[in-house]
Amino acid sequence: MKFAFAGIDFLGGVFEALVAAGWQPIKLFSRPCDGIYDQNETVVALARRHRVPIQLSRIRVADIEALSAEHGRDWALVVAGYPWLVTGWPGRVRYALNIHPSPLPDGRGPYPLFRAVLDSYESWGVTAHVLAEEGFDTGDILAQDIFPISGAETHETLLARCQMAAARLARGPIARDLPALWRKAEPQGDGAYWPRVTDLDRTLDFRQSVAAILRRVRAFGSIETLARVNDNRIFVQEAHGWTEAHRHAPGAVVHAYRRQILVAARDGYVQITRWSTIPLADAGKTGR
Repeated sequence: MKFAFAGIDFLGGVFEALVAAGWQPIKLFSRPCDGIYDQNETVVALARRHRVPIQLSRIRVADIEALSAEHGRDWALVVAGYPWLVTGWPGRVRYALNIHPSPLPDGRGPYPLFRAVLDSYESWGVTAHVLAEEGFDTGDILAQDIFPISGAETHETLLARCQMAAARLARGPIARDLPALWRKAEPQGDGAYWPRVTDLDRTLDFRQSVAAILRRVRAFGSIETLARVNDNRIFVQEAHGWTEAHRHAPGAVVHAYRRQILVAARDGYVQITRWSTIPLADAGKTGR
C-alpha cells in the first residue's frame, strides 16, 4: 500500500516498519525540530532515500488533495508524533490513522509518558486509531500493543518500549490487515486529555517521600527535573536515595562530595548525582 507519513524521529520507527513490510512511501510531513529534544534527521533521511517529497509545514486539505490527484484515493496517511490536528481527509484518502504512545482512551494528549511513570501505571501501551476530525487521540481504535511496566520504569525505558511497540503495530496488524481493522474499529469510550507538563510538574519537592521524589526524577529522565538547592535552581538528570529517620529540614543540603549533593527529604535522603545550574537568564523560562 502507498502511504504518507506525518511525524518526527520520536516514532519514526513506524515509517521504517511500514517500508520493511512492503508499503510504498509517497511523502513525508514533518516539522521543524530543535535538534535537542526533537529530531527529524532519521525520517528526513528515509524520505530522501526513497526520493519522496518532504513538507515541514502543517498538513492542509490542499496537500491531501494533491496526493490523491497524483496517486488516487487508495493510500494511507499515517500519523505518529505529529503536533497538528489533521482535518479534511474523509473522502480524499481511504485511510488516515494515528499511532499514539498510550493505551487509549487513557493518556490522550501531546506526550503522556511522563505521567505514566509519575502515576505508577502497572501497564502501558501504544494504540493505532482512526484519525479523528475533532479532538486529538479520540478516534476509533484499530489495534493496541499493551505491555506491563514496573515500579522501576524510567522515561527512557518507557520511551524505548513505546517505540518498539509502535513498530510492532506498524509491521504487524497495520501492514497486514488495515482494511479489515478499519471495518471493525471500535469506539474508545470515555477518556481524559492529559495536557503538556509544566515546570511545576517537573519540580522536586523535598517535603515528599524519597520514593515520590525519585519517581519524579525517573519520570523525566534526560528531560530533567527542577530543584532548588540552597539559593540555586538546578536541572536534575539523575538522583538516588534511601529512607532514614533524621532531624534535618526537608530541602537542607546535609553533605556534598565533588559534584554529588545530598539533600534531606521527608523520610530520608536524596543524592543528586547529575545536575546543572539553571542560568539566571533562563530561571523564569526553563521550558526544557
